[in-house]
Amino acid sequence: MTASQFIAPIVGVSERQAHNTITLFDEGATVPFIARYRKEMTGQLDEVQINAIKEQYQKFQEVLKRREAMLKSIEEQGKLTPELRKRLEETYVLQTLEDIYLPYKQKRKTRASMAIEKGLEPLAQVIFAGKEANPERKAEQFLNDKVPTIDDALQGARDIMAEWMSENVDARNKIRYAFERTAQVSSKVKKNKQEEGAKYRDYFDFSEPLNKIPSHRLLALRRGEEEGFLSVDISPDEEMAIDLLDRLFVKGLPACKDQLELTVSDAYKRLLKPGIETEFTNNSKEKADRYAIQVFTENLRQLLLASPLGQKRVLAIDPGYRTGCKVVCLDSQGNLLADTVIYPFDKAMEAEATVKSYLQKYQIDAIAIGNGTAGRETEDFIKRIIAAQSSEKALGLFMVSEQGASIYSASDVAREEFPTKDVTVRGAISIGRRLMDPLAELVKIDPKSIGVGQYQHDVDQGMLKTALDTVVESCVNSVGVNLNTASKHLLQYVSGLGASLAKNIVEYRAQNGDFKSRQQLMKVPRLGGKAFEQCAGFLRIENAANPLDNSAVHPESYPVVEKMAKDLGTNVAELMKKPELRRQISPQKYVGETVGLLTLQDILKELEKPSRDPREAITAFEFDSRVRKPEDLHEGMVLPGIVTNITAFGAFVDIGVKQDGLVHVSQMANRFIKDPNEVVKLQQHVTVKVVEVDLSRKRIALTMKF
Repeated sequence: MTASQFIAPIVGVSERQAHNTITLFDEGATVPFIARYRKEMTGQLDEVQINAIKEQYQKFQEVLKRREAMLKSIEEQGKLTPELRKRLEETYVLQTLEDIYLPYKQKRKTRASMAIEKGLEPLAQVIFAGKEANPERKAEQFLNDKVPTIDDALQGARDIMAEWMSENVDARNKIRYAFERTAQVSSKVKKNKQEEGAKYRDYFDFSEPLNKIPSHRLLALRRGEEEGFLSVDISPDEEMAIDLLDRLFVKGLPACKDQLELTVSDAYKRLLKPGIETEFTNNSKEKADRYAIQVFTENLRQLLLASPLGQKRVLAIDPGYRTGCKVVCLDSQGNLLADTVIYPFDKAMEAEATVKSYLQKYQIDAIAIGNGTAGRETEDFIKRIIAAQSSEKALGLFMVSEQGASIYSASDVAREEFPTKDVTVRGAISIGRRLMDPLAELVKIDPKSIGVGQYQHDVDQGMLKTALDTVVESCVNSVGVNLNTASKHLLQYVSGLGASLAKNIVEYRAQNGDFKSRQQLMKVPRLGGKAFEQCAGFLRIENAANPLDNSAVHPESYPVVEKMAKDLGTNVAELMKKPELRRQISPQKYVGETVGLLTLQDILKELEKPSRDPREAITAFEFDSRVRKPEDLHEGMVLPGIVTNITAFGAFVDIGVKQDGLVHVSQMANRFIKDPNEVVKLQQHVTVKVVEVDLSRKRIALTMKF
């Protein structure tokens, strides 16, 4: 079986689509490049499908590698028969391979191996076959110094048979079936841990079907277990499990059946149940991890693609009471122009004068205020200044999330960018830059520190990193990157680049000035033809001599665009400006061996709106002036809010009281909602009603149902 034959039905694509996508991966293509520029080859697969093929291809290769190791091991033992080889080579499921290999796996000393050393295997064989009318009399033949009694002989035989049963593929599958159908996950509080583990009191005596427990509850159980407060168990219906094994193994003469029934019970409780429980524990954890990661990645995608202000001159403020408000001014490229500290709550007149002078001196277009401590009060202070301004210039005022700003300000990235500035100034700069371009700034922060998601510290960290990197890469490439202004931290996520080439691009730019064309990328050290192919279409050069260099049209397609222009008796620039010219183009006319109709349709769309940012335009937001703290809230109050986090069970909303409220998934709409993302998105402006305020537990319950 080929990789494409194996993968196609799993992902739900054709064998040809899987084969062509795998071929592109083997040639070094990235997911964004394949999705955007190889639609004819993949049959227009999207990034989700292409990533699924990539994941399954990696698993397929792991299976092949593991199988080779198994074959080598069995061959070295001298036990590799043609039938066994065929069986292994026709198996592509790792779990099934492991089951087949289990009898040949090198083990530490077991009860069965010790019984075999005592010569009891023939006794086990005859009882297992069910053909011995008197097992006790047969056992007498095996008595010696190491096996002094009949009971010892029979026990040894049962130990051997129990291991055979536990290594039997059919038996293992039957117990898996029992787990799938009837397993309950249960937990108990550990002795004397009631007070210390009070936050897990909902799980002190808990049970739920494993196939129904939601991911967040399972991860909470596992966290309570790891912290030493809970004992967690996964068990199927024992009677059903043993009955399934009895039907498989208990056969033959009555005396043998008695021995086999004893063996089945031991094999299940001592070997099969613990082994399969571990398997289901790991599988259920992986499933919960995947769901939690899916929630996290969707939140991250929405946050990274949040509306940008664009290239404007910004005054940014990191609010504070005692230590003052850190103020910075940034030019339209995000470069630091000035920084200071003001004390609007102690020295209001002096602070006001400073802000006014900065607004005028640096021709500020917008003001960004961090939403942390003193954020609302600082907003009031700035509003008074704006209201008193006689200038006709309208200033935008925006509250900006501070999540992760402190992580950035103390990072190596921030120290490299601003080595002479302290962490407070760096934090204010990050707030301002987030307003201008959330994506460009947030890529500098470890996504786990941004604070959107659930249980991100409990899931498999390798799996999480891969998923988050994939999302960041997808977002960066979907938006496109300005080659002459992007930081190396942003460039490293561009298709085909990575940290090393991103660094080389920035250094080349510093030494040689702005790039004038995409082709100039080929002069960057170590950036070869393959990297150029993968990255060029996602990089933009404003005011380039060739206008296509500021579009998503790939350089490999420039000749076809030039031919379109030539056929119409014009040039590329005019073709991009005039829709009446583009309407005359018949894309079928330009279909060739290397350019298909799907690519041509993409080209025409791009010529219509070259380098269009897919993100929505930013809108200002104001909290209700009546509420500043939880004590100001009362039941029934209707308030504006901003969605700050989305989990499997609902959405958290900032209503301006320094503590987010929860809209449970059941309170999102007057219909059944399975996934909160059906109703809300991160950073969305919503209207909510206060249902309950529990000051002692610091909980605010909200509803969107009116």
